[in-house]
Amino acid sequence: MANNTEEAFEVPAADPSSKMIELVNVNKHFGSLHVLKETNLTVHAGEVVVVIGPSGSGKSTLCRTINRLEDIESGAILIDDKEIPKEGRALAKFRAEVGMVFQSFNLFSNKTVLQNVTLGPIKVRKMRPKDAEELARALLTRVGLTDHIHKFPAQLSGGQQQRVAIARALAMKPKALLFDEPTSALDPEMVQEVLDVMQGLAKDGMTMVIVTHEMAFARDVADRIIFMNDGEILEDTPPAEFFSSPKTERARNFLSMISWHE
Repeated sequence: MANNTEEAFEVPAADPSSKMIELVNVNKHFGSLHVLKETNLTVHAGEVVVVIGPSGSGKSTLCRTINRLEDIESGAILIDDKEIPKEGRALAKFRAEVGMVFQSFNLFSNKTVLQNVTLGPIKVRKMRPKDAEELARALLTRVGLTDHIHKFPAQLSGGQQQRVAIARALAMKPKALLFDEPTSALDPEMVQEVLDVMQGLAKDGMTMVIVTHEMAFARDVADRIIFMNDGEILEDTPPAEFFSSPKTERARNFLSMISWHE
């Protein structure tokens, strides 16, 4: 099982100079509200980019546009140098390449933990059920849920459900993972168990875009911090630089409201 676990989490070697995710002049409106304004962002292979900012700044919308859970009006989004298909089977196939972990878990309540994790590989990747189960067991071992594989989501804590959601995303063997505030729905004592799994993925070299309010985690794990406000990226900088000497007044005001910040 240990060998299978390693295989399940093996991240393909990638050139860190290559562009895994690229947003070019992206615009998005909700009615009259301009939530992404000429947004440009590049995430290189193996990079961990953490997106922070005040509520309503466009963070989650940015994350959701990357795999077209939200359409854009103009601009382009590319994954591994290929533009995202707009609809149909091509889009469904593409989404298998970019995993998404939501704040609300989104597990199938009528399926066991094991079934939740194996469903995607069998239906989308056309993996043999036996191979999908072997992969799922390895991933669930990695996220610390070996003893819970036959339980249903309602029998798990919030932190356990979110770890199942991470295992489910990884089971598709994605090129990148997106996290949209993955700990915001959790009780405080459950947050760290999810962050620990994410930190392990960062060490493995997984390309990740993470929207979060967990500032200490952002400081420790990110390669770059993206600070957004009012639909714009105001800062794109290494965490040490951002947290010690932010360039914009808006970022300084934001950090001054964070209780841990010194």
